[in-house]
Amino acid sequence: MIRETIEPRRGWRTTVEAEGLIWHTADGRPYWNEAACYRFTPAQVATIEAATAELYRLFLVAGDAIVGDRAMLRRFGIPEAFHGPIADAWNAEPPALDYGRFDLGYDGQGAPKLFEFNCDTPTSLLEAAVIQWTWKEERFPHADQFNSIHDRLVARWSALRGDLPATVHFAHVADDEDAVTNAYLRDTAQRAGLATVPILIDDLGWDGDARCFVDTGDRRIAALFKLYPWEWLANEAFAPQLLDSLAHGETRWLEPVWKMIWSNKGILPVLDDLFPGHPNLLAAAWSPPADADAVAKPLLAREGANVSLRRAGTIVAETGGDYGDEGYVFQELYPLPQPAPGIFPVIGSWVVGGEPAGMGIREDGLITRNGARFVPHVIVPAVRGDSL
Repeated sequence: MIRETIEPRRGWRTTVEAEGLIWHTADGRPYWNEAACYRFTPAQVATIEAATAELYRLFLVAGDAIVGDRAMLRRFGIPEAFHGPIADAWNAEPPALDYGRFDLGYDGQGAPKLFEFNCDTPTSLLEAAVIQWTWKEERFPHADQFNSIHDRLVARWSALRGDLPATVHFAHVADDEDAVTNAYLRDTAQRAGLATVPILIDDLGWDGDARCFVDTGDRRIAALFKLYPWEWLANEAFAPQLLDSLAHGETRWLEPVWKMIWSNKGILPVLDDLFPGHPNLLAAAWSPPADADAVAKPLLAREGANVSLRRAGTIVAETGGDYGDEGYVFQELYPLPQPAPGIFPVIGSWVVGGEPAGMGIREDGLITRNGARFVPHVIVPAVRGDSL
């Protein structure tokens, strides 16, 4: 796992925009950063892929343990009214992409370690699936890449097509990053033969007579893919209508409501209790360890908000935000590699249909935030002294 500085492609902005990545620059610097890349050996990628499959297995076991535990669901901060629908959806296994991004710490030598699982509203998807693949094909066509994300997404939609209505609505907030991700997922569904309709989450309507959600044209929404957190939906003014929809099946929701338990940081201490000492897990608890290095994470925080790093009980780095009232978990501090001054990479390893599909890498400071830069990767055999 070696980071190299390379020359960006001439006109790279035009290239990535043509592929849909209009959100390629943030705070005056490239978010998509092809002035560097990482190279991995086949053995290292095999290690990441195996860890991803294993972590997915652990989450299945943890899900079985949590859905029937009302006390644990309350500790997760999930409203009581949603406990039954979560268990029902978990047991019924409704249609789902079953996709997500495991964020991992990995130094190229030891076992990859889980930080968290972004499986409800994961972003950086287009970059991982398409943009870095095109970059590789143009810059290093003879190298490989851990990346079958695009093909797997299209194949997954194809497999779901018989269980879904002919038209699927795709909802998101008015945000450039979310718009890019949602547009890309719509494209993969269309390639699988589904008709799609975009809609902003704020434009969802409710037809009280028909007891169903409708779009701005008053068309019934038979299936809705939403890039919007379930815990936010559960606390919206139309939560009673949402519960009605879940109970009577007027709308197929993608992803299913049980994703609320996998995307909650409370699952980290549950995993540690179920699998103590597992090589792919970091120790995690509901209370801070005394005088030990740890990371404090709000149960529902996103994009690195309200996270603090503590060494021997002293905070050495922290971020602000609007989370924390829901409670915290405390995870063992993992020493991220630092291949360049102030640069700490986090592996985002994707699953689609519950199977490993590829990875992307984001670089930031000690806490990975929304402004982290995405850096592509290649797979090359290990040759001492070799470089791209």
